[in-house]
Amino acid sequence: MQAARTSPDLRSIQDKVVAKRFDGALADLAGVLDSDPNNAEALYMSAVCRRYKAEFQPALELLARLKTVAPEHGRAHQEEGHTYRDMGQADDALLAYSRACRHNPALEASWRGQLDILSGKGLQEQAEQIQAQLDRLQKLPRPLLGVTDLIAQGRLLKAEDYCRQYLKKVPHDVEGMRLLADIGMRLGVLDDAEFLLESALKFEPDNVPVRIEYIRALSKRQKFQQALEQAKHLLDTAPKNAQFRSLFAIESMRAGDYETAITSFDEVLKLLPGDPTTLTSKGHAHKTSGQYEHAVSSYRAALASQPRHGEAYYSLANLKVYAFTEDEINNMQAQENDATLSHIERVYLCFALGKAHEDLGDFETSFKYYQRGNRLKKSRGRYKAAQMSEDLAAQRTVCSPALFGRKSGVGHGAPDPIFILGLPRAGSTLLEQILSSHSQVDGTLELPNILSLSQRLRRRGRQGAASAYPDILGEVSDQELEAFGREYINDTRIHRQGAPYFIDKMPNNFRHIGLINLILPNAKVIDARRNPMACCFSGFKQLFAEGQEFTYDQQDLGQYYADYVELMDHWDKVLPGKVLRVHYEDVVAELEPQVRRILEYCGLPFEAACLNFHQTERSVRTPSSEQVRQPIYESGLEQWRHFEPYLGPLKQALGATVDRYPMDRAGAASRPVTTTKTTRSEH
Repeated sequence: MQAARTSPDLRSIQDKVVAKRFDGALADLAGVLDSDPNNAEALYMSAVCRRYKAEFQPALELLARLKTVAPEHGRAHQEEGHTYRDMGQADDALLAYSRACRHNPALEASWRGQLDILSGKGLQEQAEQIQAQLDRLQKLPRPLLGVTDLIAQGRLLKAEDYCRQYLKKVPHDVEGMRLLADIGMRLGVLDDAEFLLESALKFEPDNVPVRIEYIRALSKRQKFQQALEQAKHLLDTAPKNAQFRSLFAIESMRAGDYETAITSFDEVLKLLPGDPTTLTSKGHAHKTSGQYEHAVSSYRAALASQPRHGEAYYSLANLKVYAFTEDEINNMQAQENDATLSHIERVYLCFALGKAHEDLGDFETSFKYYQRGNRLKKSRGRYKAAQMSEDLAAQRTVCSPALFGRKSGVGHGAPDPIFILGLPRAGSTLLEQILSSHSQVDGTLELPNILSLSQRLRRRGRQGAASAYPDILGEVSDQELEAFGREYINDTRIHRQGAPYFIDKMPNNFRHIGLINLILPNAKVIDARRNPMACCFSGFKQLFAEGQEFTYDQQDLGQYYADYVELMDHWDKVLPGKVLRVHYEDVVAELEPQVRRILEYCGLPFEAACLNFHQTERSVRTPSSEQVRQPIYESGLEQWRHFEPYLGPLKQALGATVDRYPMDRAGAASRPVTTTKTTRSEH
């Protein structure tokens, strides 16, 4: 019997390409693509071979397939530039090289390609700008050039390893510190990133890129006042610099000073009349502060200035209560059909068109656009459902009754935090608005502190000093757990206005209830739950600013929801009474009884203001901002049913979770765990 033929590995095929044995390489690559049609490296090498054989159209078709699979594959755009260059289409080559550098700034050949074309056209000023970028790249130490390349490819752990090795040899290299901080922010290790950038600025106080990154790190850590101070410092050095003034405006908005933000955006518009990005940011400031009409006006002004500005269209859709005109829908559809549209602009338009056709009742067309937008968004993500399932299963294994029994009475005793968690689009913003209408409760934000702490603990395991997270929870000393709780209270104080209690509504905190209980045993935890089909579909049609990558695929969504329910069942078993489950449908159906139930759980007296939550004036920074400023309504409860014919993969992934949903009410806790250690934090 003849042995089965094995496909050659990509490395051996690459050797053939380097040796210019293109026909042999193409034959091998065809075999790879037969078994794996979306293999990015095989598509890339096939395109390279076709170009060298002067088969330009097949090369471009392969690259089009590759960009569908991996829209941010920098070398795909660079190869497209080389192909157009060899075809004599300089303008197309220039655009492709520009896109390549935007996706991967380490691609020296793409910078050179732009320089050659611009110089050949006599565009000296633009050529000089490219030359400056090329000079900067060539001055970069080779190890850091490699790190930059790895970051662009999304190989963050390898990039981190290379960068750390380099900094051991050159510990005060500011660019190395900046790159390592960038990796840290991408991995969610925000405290390390902040420390690195703060240290880098001490070495080079006038380094503008480092200061801008420092502002970004502070904002991600929600240290908005400090970020604003840094932005003001930058603006003071060059008051007429539009970028610095725009940065100051954005940080003013994040710090809650919307009047200054809007005034500053207007100053930017004097320097850059009609700038669509600035007009869109100004619209965000109006939206967050509750000025709906002004927000609409600003978004429309952005579109009047630049009709292809997809973010403004999506921002109008994201108001949730805005209805597109027929002309706006026609314009969006025409642009979405334009092959030259950028990846992110197409994503924006697809989600906006999904909302527009949903409002018209054309659910088939609406779903087509939602599906396309989600596929595009997922194509650039790194989410792995199997890995998330493993992580959540590890929580169930480690966080046992024995662990909590052994750690009983430890942690910081402040009862201040009320964690509202669950899945996005499950009604957490509504619950936050209700509770923050109480005189003793401050509403804040989706605070990153617990997630950041979990990342710190996770990195201890990666660096070999301790067990992996969550296994490490059993090894952390009682003293350190108390210190973590105290640190959380101190670090979140900046978001409070002096009330005894405050809300942290980061939905993903449900993954870390065990950690929360160990460091803050007297914290309240509210699980915002909604019908799984309604909740998941609402997430599917939402384009999130960042994170929540599981929402861009029906199967990923269903698996995530099922894993979430399984983990919440675990918390109910090992921490009985700790979590109050609140169902969105119950709040809509019987507002006052549910409000009284929530307040009783939190140990708060009833206040009528909680029933009139829509009258509470405060900034709301989530997609539900306009909805929670209106009285409660039932129209959205069954909206998902219009799309039920298209949601088979979601329903299949949810499995039995769909059928058990009404039963979840029976298991809902009503009272918190009683503890003996209580300390009031200072206000």
